[in-house]
Amino acid sequence: MDENQDQLPQEGDIQPIIDLGSSVIHSARGNIYVLTIVGQIEGHQLLPPTSKSTKYEHVLPLLATLEGSEQIDGLLILLNNGGGDVEAGLAISEVIASMSKPTVSLVLGGSHSIGVPLAVSAKQSFIAPSAAMTIHPVRLNGLVIGVPQTFYYFERIQERILQFVTANSNVKREAFTKLMLQTGELAADVGSVIYGEEAVELGLIDRIGGLSDAMGRLYEMIEEKKC
Repeated sequence: MDENQDQLPQEGDIQPIIDLGSSVIHSARGNIYVLTIVGQIEGHQLLPPTSKSTKYEHVLPLLATLEGSEQIDGLLILLNNGGGDVEAGLAISEVIASMSKPTVSLVLGGSHSIGVPLAVSAKQSFIAPSAAMTIHPVRLNGLVIGVPQTFYYFERIQERILQFVTANSNVKREAFTKLMLQTGELAADVGSVIYGEEAVELGLIDRIGGLSDAMGRLYEMIEEKKC
């Protein structure tokens, strides 16, 4: 029998990839759970079946299980998402940030809007050179009642995002706010699009890198935790 047979995906490993976009990498250096967060973050309302989505009611219990599992040593989060439900995205971000296990995020393609807190929620964050991040004020779809309480609610949500991002990255509050409120860059909208190197220069993301860089750092963090 091929000595590498055990390293190949087995039939039982395929279903989690189909259902959750997740897999487990087993190696002598540790067991890594790979979680992908793609498309829109789906909240309390269902998205159309034609839309790619990540359902927060699937991700939250999964993260709790990983935190309590003795078989999983670290979590790698692959991000390529277009934003979505603000509170659902913040809920996932808060859980990741509160995990004791080593966590590393990698932005591939893009992590936009509420995907920004998701990207910075891990203990170490990476971004591909060509990846993008869109930063803009909170927007709510549907009926908006034009009373002071509504605008105050917007401000409170905005403040929650600002506090989370600045607490979990090295970006300055003033710089992040400026990017969020910038005019003239997004067509008919307020906000900014930043790319890999710029995200690192701002302190929003820790490092430029790809999959091997993110996995290498995660293995280092696992080894440091075992010492």
